[in-house]
Amino acid sequence: MERPPIDALIRAAEAAAEMAGAAIRPLFRAGLQADLKHDQSPVTIADRSAEQAMRAVLAQRFPDHGILGEEFGLDNPGASLRWVLDPIDGTRAFITGRPVFGTLIGLLDGDTPILGLIDQCVTGERWIGAAGRSTSFRGRFGGTAGCRPCPTVAEAELSCTSPDMFGDDLPAWERLSAAARRISFGGDCYAYGLLALGQIDIVAESGLKIWDWAALAPVIEGAGGKLTDWRGQKLRPDGNGQVLAVGDPALLPQAVRLLG
Repeated sequence: MERPPIDALIRAAEAAAEMAGAAIRPLFRAGLQADLKHDQSPVTIADRSAEQAMRAVLAQRFPDHGILGEEFGLDNPGASLRWVLDPIDGTRAFITGRPVFGTLIGLLDGDTPILGLIDQCVTGERWIGAAGRSTSFRGRFGGTAGCRPCPTVAEAELSCTSPDMFGDDLPAWERLSAAARRISFGGDCYAYGLLALGQIDIVAESGLKIWDWAALAPVIEGAGGKLTDWRGQKLRPDGNGQVLAVGDPALLPQAVRLLG
């Protein structure tokens, strides 16, 4: 399959994000009831409506592409170009009225992420990363895309969504957190966006699915950071769910050693 121009792909991702935001915003802080999926994670009508809206945009523009979404599975599984969607990354934040969730839109060429978008439709913030390009950011609160220098873990701001995610990985997380300057919790994909703005230095999480990280890789790497597994290796769709993001590449070997 011939790859369309990257600008056309970015325009499609932004159009999909606009449609997702239009579905999500009226339902934010609207007292929605959440259902439980088979893994006991919550899902709402906002998740489902936003994913359906994105699928419609992308399927219309690129009918030969695959689409994998958290809520509705995989369409066109044989396609080498595959959109990966998480309509609301951070549903727990969404249903409790905290604007730190986000819509994630990634595009894979084979197993390699080539485009990623993080959209926070309530605060009006959007990150876009594409292979070979610097990450762009727009937001009403200011900020410029670009990770900050932080050469040692002892100086680092460390974040994860919740320590409850770690299970058997908790001792490794505790080694890393004991070495860091400071720790913050919460944020889901929003924390990775803050890392790409130079506000956070390390995010370490486990139990992530491909729709949780596919969009993050181009954003973080285009801002000068690294996104890997806990061994410092490239993330793969069939990986074990351990994800490590660092703003300063000098942090990677130190964090891998502590997590090992």
